[in-house]
Amino acid sequence: MTTDLWMLIFTAFIGLFMPFIYGAGRSLQPGGFSWSAGNRDTELAVPAWTQRAVQAHSNLMESLTAFAILVIVAHISGKANEMTALGSTIFFWSRVVYVAVYTAGITYLRTLVWFTSWAGGILILMQLFK
Repeated sequence: MTTDLWMLIFTAFIGLFMPFIYGAGRSLQPGGFSWSAGNRDTELAVPAWTQRAVQAHSNLMESLTAFAILVIVAHISGKANEMTALGSTIFFWSRVVYVAVYTAGITYLRTLVWFTSWAGGILILMQLFK
């Protein structure tokens, strides 16, 4: 398997792991475990970091589709190379940092890291037009 495909798989694992992070934040609140196991008809008061982790997860899921398309098209079209591997690696590690920075609430750095992740995506996209 190519580096690009491994980075795609690892990024998907981040998406699968994220609910455990904010799930812990929810479960530690009074009534949180019952709320999580129930129908969730009402809002649960959670610490700000928990809600930021939910938002970081949502953002990852929104970005994952586009990233996956870029990686898969590069792979199928035979355009996967050192630059797409670098782009995929930048995207993945930026998303790891993004989760930590967003959950911690570090505002401007979060935006910079998001743009960095998509710099990796642009590297992949550029290879598709070569």
